[in-house]
Amino acid sequence: MKILVTGGLGFIGSHTVVSLLEAGYEVIIIDNLSNSSLHVLEGIAAITQKTPTFCKLDLRETENVSAFFETHKNIAGVIHFASSKAVGESVENPLLYYHNNISTLITLLQEMQKHQINNLIFSSSCTVYGEPDKLPITEEAPIKPALSPYGNTKQIGEEIIQDTCKSATAFKSIALRYFNPIGAHPSAKIGELPIGTPQNLVPYITQTAIGKRKELSVFGNDYPTPDGTCVRDYIHVLDLAEAHIAALKRLIAANNKQKFEVFNIGTGSGNSVLEIIKTFEKVTSKKLPYKFAERREGDVIANYAETQKANHELGWETKRSLDEALLSAWEWEQAYAENNS
Repeated sequence: MKILVTGGLGFIGSHTVVSLLEAGYEVIIIDNLSNSSLHVLEGIAAITQKTPTFCKLDLRETENVSAFFETHKNIAGVIHFASSKAVGESVENPLLYYHNNISTLITLLQEMQKHQINNLIFSSSCTVYGEPDKLPITEEAPIKPALSPYGNTKQIGEEIIQDTCKSATAFKSIALRYFNPIGAHPSAKIGELPIGTPQNLVPYITQTAIGKRKELSVFGNDYPTPDGTCVRDYIHVLDLAEAHIAALKRLIAANNKQKFEVFNIGTGSGNSVLEIIKTFEKVTSKKLPYKFAERREGDVIANYAETQKANHELGWETKRSLDEALLSAWEWEQAYAENNS
């Protein structure tokens, strides 16, 4: 079965491609390499002993996208990762996010309909819940006004897909609302490799630990949490990747009659920024220099997932610990530095 993965050389995308190949799917990747590297393709091939088809393509280039779909036939489903994803950057440059995350989704859906590709897994986010009323967050929690343009693009994206499902008879979609993916493949051949300054906590931690960064900034220490820092649900990226396989199987199953579904993909528990720092120091024996900084616009106080729906209906659950995730991220950082010194 042939699956198209947009943004397939990114952090989550590349790990999902590995899981797809290991599960026996044929994979086509499109990626514009704006926040990824062609070296990731080599890592995927080294891990799986398979080289997926790759096409360098920007989904904003509509004519090239149309040409791609004319060339590549018999695609059974699409997993759509390709988007800009940093909360802070989206606050500073909202138009980039609306253009890159919304217009490209519309282009993709138009081509899918044109070529009768009826199965879509959408990379959504827990940011759609805003500041939650209660924890853990269930899929029935209200969708609140977004606290960032990034979060808003995920809300709008889900609405566009839901409307498409209603209007197109055969079209079905699952939106996976990710919490905070971290870690790397245990081979250390692929991991989180942000271009420029990291926008996420863990790569900033690993880059600080290895000496690329002088110190880590902890944004806010006066939140109403046990230690004053933000609380998040940190999930190993391989557990997240495996959720896509479960969702794909559900989506294409003949007995699945639901047109649009959402699932929270997290661990079901939260850790504060300071807890992540202390756990990283414990598993790596590396002392991290850090300082407290002003709160960052767009950050919620705390969120973590209720995962029962995904556990029961997808038959999926997390297998890997926070210690494993942080250690794998550190091993990836070290391997990358050694291979690029």
